[in-house]
Amino acid sequence: MAQKLADVTRADEETEGHDRSASNGLAHGTRGTDFDASFAPLIAEGDEQIAVLRATRKPRVFIVSGPSGVGKDAVIELLHQRHPDAHYVVTATTRPVRPGERDGEDYIFLDEATFLKRLGAGDFLEHAIVYGNHYGVPRGQVIQGLNEGRDVIIKVDVKGAATLRQRISHTISIFLAPESMGELRQRLRFRKTEHLAVLLERFATATHELPRAVEFDYVVFNEAGGLARAVDDLCGIIDSEHHRRHQQDIEVT
Repeated sequence: MAQKLADVTRADEETEGHDRSASNGLAHGTRGTDFDASFAPLIAEGDEQIAVLRATRKPRVFIVSGPSGVGKDAVIELLHQRHPDAHYVVTATTRPVRPGERDGEDYIFLDEATFLKRLGAGDFLEHAIVYGNHYGVPRGQVIQGLNEGRDVIIKVDVKGAATLRQRISHTISIFLAPESMGELRQRLRFRKTEHLAVLLERFATATHELPRAVEFDYVVFNEAGGLARAVDDLCGIIDSEHHRRHQQDIEVT
């Protein structure tokens, strides 16, 4: 038995010695320029492939829409803080300025004559008359954002979203939905700038727009007290779209 234990011990020592020798040989063999030279061609080839993968990331156009009163303005404002590098298209309109709104930032406020002149010149990708006021999405802003390599965010009504999907290829459209019709009524109720008849018209239109959510790529719920969560969802959509392996070039017609 003692002889067997001695044999085992000697074998273990020989194995450890061999491992140490191999380790030392590997360590010595990887020093110097030979190691770097061996890997250089593979690194160069791999870096070229990584550059190709990075080049597939292209700017996208995101359309954010939904019924009146759903909170599009609040969502876009917070999204701007979370995703500041995007180009946010400022819609032109002839409607009166609401308290706290800034010309050129919230909307481009135009008189009707100026708006119609720009409309005739083809300055707008999309135009609609909503509750008696003209609205238009400036073509130049969309093209500018894309040329700068930035994502383009467009806030528009449901009908306008349908038009933009025809005029701009490969858009990603997001429908903002209310928590409930009761919650939507409450939001409209606290608008102090419009008469009851106009609010009723907006509410009725909203009930007809909800079924059109099926036309959109995504649906995000903007629930009471859940603005941050809704914007989290939007940011997640933007990120996921940029991780798509196939990203097409965008054409504006």
